[in-house]
Formats: sequence, structure tokens, C-alpha cells
Amino acid sequence: MLCIYMSRASTSSLDLRFVFWLSWVQLISWGSVFYGFSLFMAPLEQELGMSRAQSSLGFSLALLAEGLLAFWVGRRIDQGHERSLMTGGSLLIGLSFIAHSFVTDTTGFYLAWLGLGVGLSATLYPPAFAVLTRRFPNDFRRAIILLTFLGGLASTVFIPLIAWLMAVTDWRTTMCLLGGLHLLVCAPLHAWLLKPMATQHNIIHTSPHVAREATSIRTHIQHPNYWALSLFVIVLMTVTTALPAHMVSLLREAGMTPQWVLVIPASIGVLQVMGRVGLFTLERQLNVHQTNRWVPCLIPLGMLALWLGASSPISALVFVVLYGLGNGMLTIVKGTVMAQYINQEHVGSLNGLLGIPMAFARACAPWLMGLLWSETHGYSQGIAVMIGLSLVGIGALWWAQNNALQSVNEKASYEKAN
Repeated sequence: MLCIYMSRASTSSLDLRFVFWLSWVQLISWGSVFYGFSLFMAPLEQELGMSRAQSSLGFSLALLAEGLLAFWVGRRIDQGHERSLMTGGSLLIGLSFIAHSFVTDTTGFYLAWLGLGVGLSATLYPPAFAVLTRRFPNDFRRAIILLTFLGGLASTVFIPLIAWLMAVTDWRTTMCLLGGLHLLVCAPLHAWLLKPMATQHNIIHTSPHVAREATSIRTHIQHPNYWALSLFVIVLMTVTTALPAHMVSLLREAGMTPQWVLVIPASIGVLQVMGRVGLFTLERQLNVHQTNRWVPCLIPLGMLALWLGASSPISALVFVVLYGLGNGMLTIVKGTVMAQYINQEHVGSLNGLLGIPMAFARACAPWLMGLLWSETHGYSQGIAVMIGLSLVGIGALWWAQNNALQSVNEKASYEKAN
């Protein structure tokens, strides 16, 4: 049942060039679609006569499409079809962008964003993490950390790039250029990189202390550990998605100057990468299970500093630093716990099953944070709720981790005695 990753026993050869080129596709996919939407919103509303609710629905449809297809995509990757799947995803994103540049009504707008969402389901972190876990079974954690270096800079690169392109051209031309980027860069990179693996590399290796059992995915999802880890991933996704949409208002209420209100949120991407660089640098020296245990705690600690500091700018700075560093490393923890404590062979499917609840969490979390805001208490009630949710998720992770490690130790002792 269990597949516990032992970082000190890693023997696989990590292909840095493979990870580097795959990272570029992540940078472009996240930056152009996920972060580009906020920049396209205003001109689309003006030209197509949409309200804010109507335009926001387009992005929600994209997230919904991504979530609905997550399990199917993960299953196909587990079966070895990552090349056709991810190449096709990049082609679809490129064609959807180009089609979007010709839309003249809301129906076309919604169809375009549905197409973009389908393409994202095959190109963002979840499928890429599954590919790295399959290709580097004994060093997948370091591979995933490397992949997220560039991905973490997506907003830093593409928000100013798209804003500049729209300033010198218009939103339709900008979308055509982004579509060309996916067709001429992302799709060829996927087709070139994701060639079929040699037979021996398709075997999932585990620590010599753990014998992998040939079990079906149904067996894995019936185990309590899977549901505890699912709770952890979904709850922490809710917390970290609730804050960005309210970050500017939250910092403004904390007494930050207008300049810092803009600079600090923009620096979160850099802080995320700094956290991942630190994690990668110290990966061989740190106990991976202790790292998994304590990294998520940075999120509630940062929010606690803000909650206790009320309107203190210093507390706001402490919050942003802890949140930025913690969120950067949390991406690694969320992306690897299923492989580390459940199973590597079915990791794409196991994470894919969370696609729909995660899409629901991403769609509802900012709304929940806004609902909890009040004129008298500001964001204090929302922050308190998010701290509580974080602790619930972290508790679920600790429980599942203890169960997994205890099972491995008991099995090792039994085999040694016999």
C-alpha cells in the first residue's frame, strides 16, 4: 500500500535538462492563462458589454473544466500517455487563444475559456508532477522543486509582459501572440521532451525497506491515509487561494503605504522561489518527513502575525514573508505527499481525483474571504477562520504521515524478525 520516499537512498539519475525545459512550459502556461486573465478582464468587459460577474464566470468555467478532467488526465499519464496528452493540451491552449482573439459575444468568450481550461488540465503542475514522479522515481521530489523555480516566477514575468503587449497593440493581438507562443514553443517542447521512456525506467522503484504491493487504485483510495492527505491538500488550497484576491485590500487596511501595497504582493512570487531554492539546497541535509511536517505551519504562523498585529505594518511584513516562503514550499509538499505516503505508480490518478474539489475550493475561497469581511472588524474574522482551517489541514497531514511511517516501521521489524 505505502510507497515511502527516502531522500538519502536516492539512486536515480536526475536529468536536469529535461526538468529545465519542462519548466519553461510551466512558466508560459501559468503566466499566459492563469495570470493573464486579470489583465484581459477590463478590455473584454468593455468591448463585449459584460459585467464583472459575467467575465469572472469565464475563468470559473476554465477552472471547472480543469477540475473535471483532472482524474482522466492523471490516469492517462499513469498509463504512459503523457506525450500525446500534454502536447495536445498545449496545442489546444494555443488554438483557444487564437480563437478568443476573434470572439464578438459572450458565447464565444465562454467557449474559448472552456477550451483554455481543458488545455490547462493537461499542462499545469498536476500532470507535470506526475510525469516527474514516473521518470525520476527515486528523486522526484528534487525534480519537482526544480520545476517550480520558473513556475513560481510566472506572474512576475507575464503580468508586465502582457500589460506591455496590450499597451503597444491591443488585447486581440496579444492573445494571438500568446497563442503562437503555445503552438510554436510549448507544443514542440512537450513533443520533444516526452518521448517514451525505456522499459526499465517505467518501473517504479521504492526504498529497499519497503516492498511495493501490486494494488489497484481502488485499494489506495479506500485507505484512511488517502482521505486525510486529501483533506490536507484541499484545505490548504482553500486557504492559499482565499488570500491573493484580497491581498491589496488586506495590506491597505493594515496601514501599508500605497507603494508598499503594490510592491509587497508582487514580491510574493520571488519569495516563493526563494523558499523553493532553500528547500532544494538543503534537501539532502533535511529529513524529508520533518520538512513535510513543518513547512505548512508557515502559512498559519504568518496569518497569526497579521491577526495579532491588527493594523501594524510590521505584522503585515512578517505575514507576507512567512506566507510567500511557506506557499512556495507548500507547493512541493502538496505535490509529493501522495507519492511519498500512498503510492507512486498511481500518483497521477490519486491527485487527479482531487481535481473537482480543488476547483471548487479555488472558486469559492475568495468569495468566502469576502463574505467574512466587515466594516468594523475588516479581515480579522476571515483570517481567524483561515488559521483554523490551516490547523485542521496540518493535523490531517500529521495523522496520515504518522500512520504511514508507523506501518513501514512495523513491516520492517516483522521482516527483520522473520
